[in-house]
Amino acid sequence: MANRHCAGKIAHCQGYGHEAQARPMAQAPVTPYNARPMAKQKKHPQGTIALNKKALHDYFIEHKFEAGLVLSGWEVKSLRAGKAQLVDSYVLLKDDEAWLMGAHITPLKTASTHVIADPTRTRKLLLNKRELDKLFGAVQQKGYTCVALSLYWKQHLIKCEIALAKGKKDFDKRHVEKERDADREVQRAMRSKGKDD
Repeated sequence: MANRHCAGKIAHCQGYGHEAQARPMAQAPVTPYNARPMAKQKKHPQGTIALNKKALHDYFIEHKFEAGLVLSGWEVKSLRAGKAQLVDSYVLLKDDEAWLMGAHITPLKTASTHVIADPTRTRKLLLNKRELDKLFGAVQQKGYTCVALSLYWKQHLIKCEIALAKGKKDFDKRHVEKERDADREVQRAMRSKGKDD
């Protein structure tokens, strides 16, 4: 009897199994997974950190180069906050290396408590040999000056744009200023004409 009862159960189970295979299974309702939101990722700053407008005023810019820059941790934090000036900076070419001189990076009070920060320290520029050879040749043989134009972010790295330049004479500067003033007048006239229409 017990055997028959078991056999009946097995037969019943087998039959249920065949039935289940024939019917599509009902899907359990999908409940949204309530995970905690991820911490906000810090956005890396992009774009220009500092411009050397004085260089653009004093020189004719001829050839531009993009250089890397050897920086300390506190300098990177300051540059992220935009605390830099290139007004009195210049590029020194010496011993087959290029150096950024006179650039001022203001230390942040919170970031430089454990280090002695020198805002105007000499910073090495990173260029390849071909670029260095071109810079040295132009400065030594052709009378060019090497100037720093800007500091900017590029793919989470800080870059320095430098250039070979020729100094402007006073009349050149006056001529450029006149051209700039004339351009401004044209722009103003165009804007006012647009408003009148």
